[in-house]
Amino acid sequence: MEENQIVNQTEGLTEQQAGAHDDFDWSVDKRNVSSYNDAKREEMEKMYDGTFKDISESELISGTVVGLTKTDVIINIGFKSDGLVSMNEFRDLNEVKIGDEVEVMVVEKEDRNGHLHLSRRQARQSRAWLKIVEYYKTGDVVTGTITSKTKGGLIVDVYGLETFLPGSQIDVKPVTDYDQYVGKTMDFKVVKINEAIRNAVVSHKALIESDIEQQRSEIISKLEKGQVLEGTVKNVTDFGAFIDLGGVDGLLYITDISWGRINHPSEVLENGQKLNVAVLDFDDEKKRISLGLKQLTAHPWDSLPEDITEGSKVKGKVVNIEDYGAF
Repeated sequence: MEENQIVNQTEGLTEQQAGAHDDFDWSVDKRNVSSYNDAKREEMEKMYDGTFKDISESELISGTVVGLTKTDVIINIGFKSDGLVSMNEFRDLNEVKIGDEVEVMVVEKEDRNGHLHLSRRQARQSRAWLKIVEYYKTGDVVTGTITSKTKGGLIVDVYGLETFLPGSQIDVKPVTDYDQYVGKTMDFKVVKINEAIRNAVVSHKALIESDIEQQRSEIISKLEKGQVLEGTVKNVTDFGAFIDLGGVDGLLYITDISWGRINHPSEVLENGQKLNVAVLDFDDEKKRISLGLKQLTAHPWDSLPEDITEGSKVKGKVVNIEDYGAF
């Protein structure tokens, strides 16, 4: 009898459970869930996306090292996913550790593997190029290291970027041996850039010329006619000689070399010869200085005996005959 009562109670419970399920309106639940998926999910996704940075490819951005593997550095830039940078791009650093701040470039927001692709090397190159452009605009001096020879000149490393130094822009004097400059760190001026291919041309000669021009201006500002200066014969030509006055050249015409007749300046002067010259004239605007050598000696007429006057008869020697007369 007890067994029959237990069976009857169990059957009654089963019927109550079944009846409860049958009475539940599942369509209401489905309708509510469907409403949540369509509206709430979209809202939640927008809120989720709003917590991350909106980044663009080729953008420079600062990130934090959050992980390290044998081959990659994992960097968080505030995007949906962390980015990967090859460990090879950190060779210049003694150590990379979690928490380090790193500037990187966004190469791909999602590569073929679905990863955020970042590059520290490209970021450094981009930052270097921005600096080079700035130096070009301002005309400021930039320091670089000559790394190798190339056709027509040298390659100069400036902030990690290769720039070109033409052979004609190495010095004010012609240079034939480029090897002597390889490995040297020097100052340069950025004289030309190509934004499209990120190419820059630098010049060391421009800095030398700038220094020379400054020295020239200082010397000319102190010049006075009749002033005697010490100089060095720089170059002898058919019409005279160029005299280096210590940063600025002056011209000594053949007619101002000697009171006597000479056929060529080389009869009196030679390259490297040191001598005193007189300032005959100068043009501040054209930066030209006329010099005289014979003016430092007495005029031949001043050495004539006092008894020789106008109308006196004297003996002489004909040294040259021209159409208009004789000397």
